[in-house]
Amino acid sequence: MLASERHARILDMLRAARTVRTEEIAEALSVSMETARRDLVALDRRGVLKRVHGGARNISLVPVGDEPPFLERANTAGAAKQAIGARAAGLIVPGQTIIIDVGTTALQAARAIPLDYNGVVATCSLLAAVELADRPNLEVLVAGGRVRAGDLALSNAQTVDFFREIHADVAFLGSGGVDAAAGLTDFYLDEAMTRRVILKNSTANFVLADSSKFGRVARHHVADLEQIDGLISDKPLPERILAAMRPEARDLSVA
Repeated sequence: MLASERHARILDMLRAARTVRTEEIAEALSVSMETARRDLVALDRRGVLKRVHGGARNISLVPVGDEPPFLERANTAGAAKQAIGARAAGLIVPGQTIIIDVGTTALQAARAIPLDYNGVVATCSLLAAVELADRPNLEVLVAGGRVRAGDLALSNAQTVDFFREIHADVAFLGSGGVDAAAGLTDFYLDEAMTRRVILKNSTANFVLADSSKFGRVARHHVADLEQIDGLISDKPLPERILAAMRPEARDLSVA
């Protein structure tokens, strides 16, 4: 298991239990106590947990609870999401393989793809698939998996396996929250796991997040911000988020 994968598992454990012992981490991850301690030191230095005697505790400021219903999100910040979707569609070129994630903002990116675009789109969103299905020059690939109501998002082991076999030119990812310390987070474990695979396999990846997501921390860690190539929002990115991204990553905000 890679260090980044271990770190994600540790943060998931802390969100569930608030505090964990080093022995519990070592057992859950099938690693030595020394490896578990090194992981805790690394995460403490990043400021995403606090090391305490014998383990660590969660230092998340405010839990965000459950994700609002789809219709509520779809009717919130509509103009901002449309602008984000248009900026995302402006990054693609003909002939590419594109991944479009789930979520109301990602759906706007699908809608903004030109009607005559020639390429391939792979998605885990049934809403995005329906939006794109009648484009004459577009091949649409849809993941299998369990359907979540509202967003009509597909996720489970089948979905993960689907994206393991796809190496995209560009991936557009949704998010539950974007935070400098906690990174990219999501409300659903299966969908977080899917995004990790998409990030690993895409040549370029861009997170689509309106400014209400800044500083929000959902319950499941997806990736550190240094793993993304750019972030598209309706407002300029806060300095703390920019500082957590790689120097070459791009602030593609529409404002």
